[in-house]
Amino acid sequence: MTQSTPLLDSVTSPSDLRGMNDADLTRLAEEVRGEVISVVAQTGGHLGSSLGVVELTVALHAVFNTPVDKLIWDVGHQCYPHKILTGRRNRMTGLRQAGGLSGFTKRSESEFDPFGAAHSSTSISAALGFGVGRDLGQPTGDAIAIIGDGAITAGMAYEAMNAAGHLGQRLFVILNDNDMSIAPPVGALNKYLNTLSGHTPFAALRGIAEGFEAALPGPLRDGARRARALVTGMPGGGTLFEELGFSYVGPVDGHNMAELLATLRAARTRAVGPVLIHAVTVKGKGYGPAENAADKYHGVAKFDVLSGAQAKAKSNSPAYTAVFGEALTAEAARDGTIVAVTAAMPAGTGLDIMAKRFPSRVFDVGIAEQHGVTFAAGMAAAGLKPFVAIYSTFLQRAYDQIVHDVALQGLPVRFAIDRAGLVGADGATHAGAFDVGYLANLPGFVVMAAADEAELIHMVATAAVHDAGPISFRYPRGDGVGVQMPERGIALPIGKGRVMRQGEDVAILSFGAHLTQCLSAAETLAASGLSVTVADARFAKPLDTDLIRQLVRHHGALVTVEQGAGGGFGAQVLQYLANSGGLDHGLRVRTMTLPDRFIEQASPAEMYADAGLTVADIVRTVLATAPQRLRTKTA
Repeated sequence: MTQSTPLLDSVTSPSDLRGMNDADLTRLAEEVRGEVISVVAQTGGHLGSSLGVVELTVALHAVFNTPVDKLIWDVGHQCYPHKILTGRRNRMTGLRQAGGLSGFTKRSESEFDPFGAAHSSTSISAALGFGVGRDLGQPTGDAIAIIGDGAITAGMAYEAMNAAGHLGQRLFVILNDNDMSIAPPVGALNKYLNTLSGHTPFAALRGIAEGFEAALPGPLRDGARRARALVTGMPGGGTLFEELGFSYVGPVDGHNMAELLATLRAARTRAVGPVLIHAVTVKGKGYGPAENAADKYHGVAKFDVLSGAQAKAKSNSPAYTAVFGEALTAEAARDGTIVAVTAAMPAGTGLDIMAKRFPSRVFDVGIAEQHGVTFAAGMAAAGLKPFVAIYSTFLQRAYDQIVHDVALQGLPVRFAIDRAGLVGADGATHAGAFDVGYLANLPGFVVMAAADEAELIHMVATAAVHDAGPISFRYPRGDGVGVQMPERGIALPIGKGRVMRQGEDVAILSFGAHLTQCLSAAETLAASGLSVTVADARFAKPLDTDLIRQLVRHHGALVTVEQGAGGGFGAQVLQYLANSGGLDHGLRVRTMTLPDRFIEQASPAEMYADAGLTVADIVRTVLATAPQRLRTKTA
């Protein structure tokens, strides 16, 4: 879609917006909307949320003095218009691509990104930090947090607002209320926001009354406020946000430029303490296919602008997420005590499959991973069999709960860890790199990783019957490898791996979904004359020590391979070998893990190449680790 963009063409930085009149800003917003649609059609990404904040983004940059004033976007799904207006327009076609722009705000990318984002509900805390910095003499202006109605339901957001209200410092929070998080917003707070943003007499009266009161002389203004309190029945305004110490303004129409500009200008001029501006927006605004879609085109592949049809590649193998959802639903059909918990990602975790069949046994807790884990612990203590399905990167947010409420009490909570390993376009913020390390060090925890989609089915079955304590299993994003699928999962013996290929010279011990690459490396090495055993560990804890002893006893070298950070599976193997004397007699051993750095967005294949975990990397490591007498076989 080609459009004329004369106003956008004139924008080199947000300062250019401050010279435009309100009518020009309205036209500019439409040009930005078209630009977002055109870009995301080429790159894929978070379309609906970005379209919903176009007017708000233009208005914020027009009113506030960025980058001195700090715009802090919560999560960052909605930051594409912001990037277009802050000097990155010519780089937008590289969005979420290798070497291109991040799909989220990123400090190293621009001075207009004062705080990195990708995980939810962090913006108000960060904005408050900037405000304290300003008040203590640092060269920073106003801090403005933009947070969605889904993200503001998380406990951290309320911890931050409570602290902000207590400190009483000048701070702006923009509540972007589109009534549409990734999944339908859940909980009492969502109902409360709907009440505020509905065209209720209170909402309408408050907006009119505040404008009227502001123009009155002091004594009359106080009388008007008392009269309004009597009419509304809510002394002092009565919103939850005001009880937390915020001045509440709204709701305002988030697509009405004149209303937005007037509200923001007034707030910037008059604010003394913390202010919350409640803006009602439409996710996917201005693009019919997005507005009419159930998910409002939250996350899309490349698409045709005219039709909205997405170019999604077809696969002959099922997606790991779908395999998990179907396997768990099958287990739930056989066992009425199985329940499931997700944190605002029912479709993303595959639990929507179980929810359709057993809606009373699937619980979406919203963006509340901490609550979700302890909630599951309570259900486990009550005698149920809870499965907590959360992406690896988001499970990090509930680590204390995993330690204190689950592991310490030995409760049989089952953790289904999706998006394990490197995930592609979302980059480092969403990489599932650390779960093996942070779970395997907990006493009594069983830690598994699925090598393929069939193994995932077996691990679901294993977790379903495991009542001796907490258990986890991890699996990657995307499609399986195309193996034969079992009709029903079979519980695996705890702490036992399997030999996939028998050799004589060197052993590769794989943990998780890199098994295919390990087998390919063994084929390459065999062609060079090196006989390689490949084993699938299945368990990082408890380790299959019998298997490890067999491998080191009968092979000249051992190489471990995993899709996680250092300190994970390989570290467990090394510790066992060190403590058992396995390293006392010159054993040659190497661990292949993700490097000690964050890996930027690219395709998963490109990211693993960057990490040094390709088939060729495994071949080189095996050859370098093998004793000289074995290397000569390949010469």
